[in-house]
Amino acid sequence: MSSTTPPSRAVHPGIVLALVCGVQFMVILDLAIVNVAIPSVQADLRLDPADLQWVVITYGLTLGGFLLLGGRAADLFGRRAVLVAGLAIFTAASLVAGLSGSFAQLVVARGIQGVGAALAAPAALSILTNTFTEGVPRNKALGIFAAVGGSAGSIGVIAGGLLTEGPGWEWIFLINVPIGVVLVGLVAAFVPRGVRPARGAVDVAGAVTVTAGLMAIVYAINRSVEIGWTAPATQAFLAGGAAMLGAFAVIESRAVDPLVPPTVFRRRTLTAANVVNVLLWGAFFATIYQGTLFMQQVLGYSAVETGAAWLAATTSSLVVSAAIAARFVGRFGAGTSLVVGQLIVAGGLLYLSQAPSDAAYWIDLFPSFLAFGVGLGFSVMAAQVAGFRGVDPADAGLAGGLLETSREVGGALGVAVVASVAIARSDDARRLLGVGEATETVALTEGFQRGVLVTAGLSLAAALAAGVLLRRAERRSAPQSDDDASGEASPEVRVLEEIRT
Repeated sequence: MSSTTPPSRAVHPGIVLALVCGVQFMVILDLAIVNVAIPSVQADLRLDPADLQWVVITYGLTLGGFLLLGGRAADLFGRRAVLVAGLAIFTAASLVAGLSGSFAQLVVARGIQGVGAALAAPAALSILTNTFTEGVPRNKALGIFAAVGGSAGSIGVIAGGLLTEGPGWEWIFLINVPIGVVLVGLVAAFVPRGVRPARGAVDVAGAVTVTAGLMAIVYAINRSVEIGWTAPATQAFLAGGAAMLGAFAVIESRAVDPLVPPTVFRRRTLTAANVVNVLLWGAFFATIYQGTLFMQQVLGYSAVETGAAWLAATTSSLVVSAAIAARFVGRFGAGTSLVVGQLIVAGGLLYLSQAPSDAAYWIDLFPSFLAFGVGLGFSVMAAQVAGFRGVDPADAGLAGGLLETSREVGGALGVAVVASVAIARSDDARRLLGVGEATETVALTEGFQRGVLVTAGLSLAAALAAGVLLRRAERRSAPQSDDDASGEASPEVRVLEEIRT
């Protein structure tokens, strides 16, 4: 039987907001900060190109796979307890990652980081929503929380460059250690214990099987570059991954408290939004990964210069999202906004796929990065609006968790597929042209160009899914439209606009 335990000290909302924003910043930062350091990690640990992607995608896969479990654990065992546990795991794993002397140690540490982040992130958001009363106070707090998360990506690319060129790539992980220790102490001191939760079931089996299944499939994609799709090892991992995902479906259908209730797929707009989200973020993370390697390995950019180059995309995305996207979605609907946004992204990527080995930033890269950011600004908010359309308030947490999960999983799968295609193309060029410094530049450039074409294909697929699946689901869902004759924004958009202000 649950009972309310009064907090032992007064709640300071401003302090609580600052702490949960700090948690969100650290979790999102670790998605972006690694990319700029990847070439340095490869050189120091002598990694094969096919192994390099795992430094990025392992974190995303475990974060995405355990995110819903983290939210459920916070409900069952207490938000503060789960937040502290997640921060402790994340901090310890960051220390191990920073001290890594081998590929295996670094990848395992990145996976554990993802588990810690999956526990901490939903607990932090839950603490925020329970600290501030519904209405203007909570909306303003959520606006600050969202802004911190959005800025973490931009700051991450710059911080990654500065740390990599300064004390070394190890510090992109070690910097988390003192921050994490301080956050744990402050959370314990200032976040109240709150409500003593009722015990219930935790679907650990579901989280483990879906994460293991996705990792097996990604590993099969990775291995196919070297040994081919028909090799026994590739087939074995594909079959094993499919079996684990099948087991996940069975577990979810029988679990008392499943991570993903099967009934959720009856919500057509939410399901369609998640399909688009997987493709959207697959293209996004793959572009960041490929573009960073191209700028440093082919164009000779430093880590700091690479981080600065990405500001064209991150800044334009934030500006469009804050100033234009809300009204556009309100006037034309989420599906149409996603179609427009992803077509802009695809156009920018098609332009980028022509970048030569001696590309000039302002001519060959900047226009693509600008279009990439503008299209993303239209797309991200539209996907959020679509995902929450028609969802009961009691299920809002599940809808948000699914959108976050599809983002992380889509990003990891996108990097795996695009990197594998790029590596295969580079290997073909090396075999054709022979060995030499000039050959290596050509091979890397051709691999980059082929990889960017694949990311453009993902964006076009996202536009198609939005135009066909999502718009059809929108028409069939609620009787009211996303806009009226006066051009006023829909209720979902007005909420998001209020949050942003």
